[in-house]
Amino acid sequence: MEAYLDNSATTFVCNEAADEMLNAVKNLWGNPSSLHQKGLDAEIYLEKARAAVAKKIGASKDEIVFTSGGTQSNNIAVFGACNALKKRGNKIITTSVEHPSVSKAFDRLEAEGFQVIRLETDRFGLISLSQLEKELDSNTVFVSIMAVNNELGTIEPIEEAGKLIRQKSSAVFHVDAVQAFGKLSLNVSKIGCDLLSVSSHKIHGPKGAGALFVKKQTKLVSSVVGGGQERDIRPGTEPMPAIAGFFGAVNALETEKSLEKVRKLRDEFVSSLEEIDGVVINSGKNALPYIVNLSLPGYPSEAVLNFLSDNEVYVSSGSACAKGHKSPVLTAAGLDSALINSSLRVSLSRYSEKEELDLFINSIKAAMKIIRKK
Repeated sequence: MEAYLDNSATTFVCNEAADEMLNAVKNLWGNPSSLHQKGLDAEIYLEKARAAVAKKIGASKDEIVFTSGGTQSNNIAVFGACNALKKRGNKIITTSVEHPSVSKAFDRLEAEGFQVIRLETDRFGLISLSQLEKELDSNTVFVSIMAVNNELGTIEPIEEAGKLIRQKSSAVFHVDAVQAFGKLSLNVSKIGCDLLSVSSHKIHGPKGAGALFVKKQTKLVSSVVGGGQERDIRPGTEPMPAIAGFFGAVNALETEKSLEKVRKLRDEFVSSLEEIDGVVINSGKNALPYIVNLSLPGYPSEAVLNFLSDNEVYVSSGSACAKGHKSPVLTAAGLDSALINSSLRVSLSRYSEKEELDLFINSIKAAMKIIRKK
């Protein structure tokens, strides 16, 4: 038996997504921009997929722009909005625990002259709304706050943040919802956001597809020019097989039912972890149940990961985008080096089973006996 517990990095393609992809490859290979019947068939399907994504977040279909995934959605949102708004002001706000596709975009904008405020967090990666309120002013043009932290699973108070942003400024509000989409119920009106990013391969769809919600009248400056597809925000012929798979994955979602199942699994799992001497749980009790971050102080992450992999147990030592570097998220949250250097992220999906978590528990116990503590 193997245990794949790295679902925040990527998920396997579910049957519903694979079926839609095969249909697209065989029958919907026309260019959606073409005026003949093959193009029209593809365009009709494309708009069905757009409507399905929109429905999941309470948007209208003409507010959905298809992208290549979460990173492109985040980059388009951050750079596109800030470049459109720079004549109004130069103060932009984010958090100290964002995904690299947001944090590095802010680093670049800071180098270009924007004033960047990075909200601090508590031990579990939760932002301070009082700090956000203090920083918002008439010069603030853009705010980006993730819905769920990809390493700790922290659920950020995006609805409360949205209310403050509307009360205190005229800033454009972006939410990176890549880790939340399909796992939590999302409604862009309740959140009060102008931009929201989602991805296909985090919900058992294929890689190469994602979407950006762009609220009506929200202006973006595109860095790519082409044939005008996707409202000229992300021009280029749409990748129909990838979008079809995304469509299939969205249709297969049962958000509330899956959340209930995963929460029960997580609670039992954490209880078992707490019985192991030396294990520290880094995720907060109110974190998204799909993500459990833990540390084994004294046992280097790399050594433990290699041991687990040899036993067909697959987890990560933080964001899959970090390439083994020390986690900026855990550092920003204030964890000490012993916890950061021994951290592991266990991430579940709606298909995860108790047997996989039991295998992880047994493998961790074995690893702690074999690997020399430093």
